[in-house]
Amino acid sequence: MLYIMRHGKTDWNAAYRLQGQTDTDLNAEGVRMAQEAAREYKGIHFDVCYCSPLKRARETARLVLDGRDIPIIIDERLKEMAFGIYEGFANTYAFPDCPMYAFFKHPEEYKAPLGAESMEELFARTGEFLEQVALPQVEAGKDVLIIGHGAMNSSIVCQVKKRTLAEFWADPIPNCKLQTLIGN
Repeated sequence: MLYIMRHGKTDWNAAYRLQGQTDTDLNAEGVRMAQEAAREYKGIHFDVCYCSPLKRARETARLVLDGRDIPIIIDERLKEMAFGIYEGFANTYAFPDCPMYAFFKHPEEYKAPLGAESMEELFARTGEFLEQVALPQVEAGKDVLIIGHGAMNSSIVCQVKKRTLAEFWADPIPNCKLQTLIGN
């Protein structure tokens, strides 16, 4: 089985600020969400957890898997998408002349601004992770959990479900909710 989860909330989530690869911490609500997820999903078997190196994802993984003998392996390819000069900006999706508007409303038209990662770059690194790490383990009968971020998770969902860029946001990526991507 292949599962995916987004990290718990942060202060930047609450303020609708683009985090990207800025390394923010969980806030109190995010910690509570991860602890609730630990209780809700305690009966689900995981052989291994692969996690983004960013603190908000690592802390979520630690809290969700607390007390369980499940290895948490950090993989750089699971970092959130880099948003360049727009990291830290709030409500960018509300301004039609901002490149981030296209990212949220028409992802197939998104052009990466200065210092940002393109959709192609995001899909290449997450696709490499899927091909080299996650899918071979799932094919070998392992239950794999990925803990990451909104855009990064969406790229994995799109690739597993064979979706187009226009469908990038088709599945909501709520904080600390487990999604099954490949099941029995």
